[in-house]
Amino acid sequence: MNSLRLGIDLGGTKIAGIALDAAGRVRAGRRIATPRGDYDASLAAIAGLVAALEAEAGGTGTVGVGIPGALVPGTGRVKNANSTWLNGRTLGDDLARVLARPVRLENDANCLAVSEAVDGAGEGAALVWAVILGTGVGSGIALAGRALSGRQRIAGEWGHNPLPRPRDDERPGPACYCGRHGCLETWLSGPGLAADHARRSGAAITGEAIVAAMRAGDAAARATFGAWLDRLGRGIAGVVNLIDPDVIVLGGGLSTIPEVYAALPERVAPHVFSDHFDTPIRPSRHGDASGARGAAWLWNDPAAPAA
Repeated sequence: MNSLRLGIDLGGTKIAGIALDAAGRVRAGRRIATPRGDYDASLAAIAGLVAALEAEAGGTGTVGVGIPGALVPGTGRVKNANSTWLNGRTLGDDLARVLARPVRLENDANCLAVSEAVDGAGEGAALVWAVILGTGVGSGIALAGRALSGRQRIAGEWGHNPLPRPRDDERPGPACYCGRHGCLETWLSGPGLAADHARRSGAAITGEAIVAAMRAGDAAARATFGAWLDRLGRGIAGVVNLIDPDVIVLGGGLSTIPEVYAALPERVAPHVFSDHFDTPIRPSRHGDASGARGAAWLWNDPAAPAA
């Protein structure tokens, strides 16, 4: 019998792996560089990481993998991955072959949601919505601790919806790599924050530098951050009006800004179709480890498909 649950978070620059025991205690953890652009090398890297985790933890385990995309229903081929060398590939089948065991795959944002629902910032909540605010923007949904994938396997693809209630100066919005304009990702990602500040002030600085300048009292940085919060509030409210989650968990680099949690609820509330808004908005408990932890917990769901 497998004694461990192994989770792999397949990112564009790194592959993170974790081995958990049945109680969720970490028995091993490692990170390696992603072989960018090389599919076969990516398979080999994951196989090597699984072997190293099992050797360190002293056991064998089930394997779940979080991917930066989704699986096409019926074919199992990867779609919508910004790690483009995965697109069109039968990643689950190929990993099952090289690992000689069934593998469960899920979108990485859904893995974040599962992790935080099982034993994280949303522990005990029935419906957890997890938002990633980093180099890209996305989200995932966990219902009763299980990933909600949807019929097209795109549930939670929040970042490529348009900014709600755009002002005249926000139309049509920045160009997005998906071919549209004004996607939430173009406004709310770290690069989106930096690009908006450059448009406003002419200063080409990073998101981290904007936050630092805001804290130092810089008026332009305060204005940029305030506009970012306002857009984030509108974007979150749109989802609250659709699924009304019990807890909202934020992950990604921008989620580590403490000022977000004090100011965000009042930016969400005016756009929620209710006489009050009291949904907790919390930082992820497990931080960078949440993606791999959630992938490991995919084997909590006996009904989830395996490759």
